[in-house]
Amino acid sequence: MKTKWIILSMLIVVLTSCNTDKNAKLQSLKAEYSKLGNEIKELEAELKISDKKDFIKLTFLEIKKTTFNHYIELQGKIDGDDNVIATAQAPGVIVKLNVKEGDNVQKGQILAEIDNQILTQTLAELKSQLEFVNDIYNKQKALWDKNIGSEVQYLTAKNNKESLENKMKTLNQQIDMYRITAPISGTIEEAPLKIGQSIAPGMIAFRVINFSKVKLVAEVSEAYANIIKKGNIIKVKFPDDKIEINAKIDFTSRFINPINRTFTIESFLKPGEAEYRANMMAVLNILDYTNSQAYVIPINYIQNDAKSQFVWVAEKQGNKYFAKKRAVTQGKSYNGLTEITNGLVESDKLITSNLFNLLENEEVKL
Repeated sequence: MKTKWIILSMLIVVLTSCNTDKNAKLQSLKAEYSKLGNEIKELEAELKISDKKDFIKLTFLEIKKTTFNHYIELQGKIDGDDNVIATAQAPGVIVKLNVKEGDNVQKGQILAEIDNQILTQTLAELKSQLEFVNDIYNKQKALWDKNIGSEVQYLTAKNNKESLENKMKTLNQQIDMYRITAPISGTIEEAPLKIGQSIAPGMIAFRVINFSKVKLVAEVSEAYANIIKKGNIIKVKFPDDKIEINAKIDFTSRFINPINRTFTIESFLKPGEAEYRANMMAVLNILDYTNSQAYVIPINYIQNDAKSQFVWVAEKQGNKYFAKKRAVTQGKSYNGLTEITNGLVESDKLITSNLFNLLENEEVKL
């Protein structure tokens, strides 16, 4: 009997222990379940928020007709209407300089003199001879007027006098060749000569420039021969001075340089619009095309896909706007702007922001 009670007590202890373990396990599972439930609710809340459409406020450009101008850009240089080199007519050594760079001179003014000592000595001798011959001629003429003496004596005296006068005239002309004179009125821009320096015909003695008329000179590729003509409007920029002026083409050469395949154009500029200097660099923008009824957009709004070039426009459907791809055809482009010849119409709303994140038929807000 005692043994039965012992066995029964052990069974009760075992059963009680098992129930305690299950309760602990149950409580543990409930705690995990509660934690997982909270995490699930948090994730569901996040997913609900992300599922809501977040419209980005887009910027747009309303398409309107405007004037589009296309220019050809070239480089040119400033020159005087008269830009002339003064040189010697005879070889020799420079003995006198009358001007320096920057001086204003008049046409015919003596700029420098070449050694002509031999000629001046010869001229002095001829003057002395001419005085003697003149005396003889005057006496013979006085006698001849009184019908005294022979005609031969009179004519000989006259011939000697005229011969010497012609020699002196020729000698004076030769002496003039030993003077370097200004071919035009203007400013001395180049004066490389020094006293004692030898010079010969053809060498640069002085450069004289007249800036009463200023011209812009440029070389143009023959590819533009049928486009650039006299009268074309140009914009002239001087990058160093940040000056821009308007002008027109006054001359186009009919000659194409066979070496570089270019022709020359010239445009006369108004004095005083800028501080002009010979060989001053300038940028020419020559108007070669204009369209007063053009659709013009910045070129960076145009994208490419496998089929064509396109832009994004916002099309209205009801009270909503949707992103649409619109294939376009480009015309001419200049200075970051391009002409659209096909694909856009008046009042189209061109999307100008978030371009690379848009989807076809996506609802957008403007």
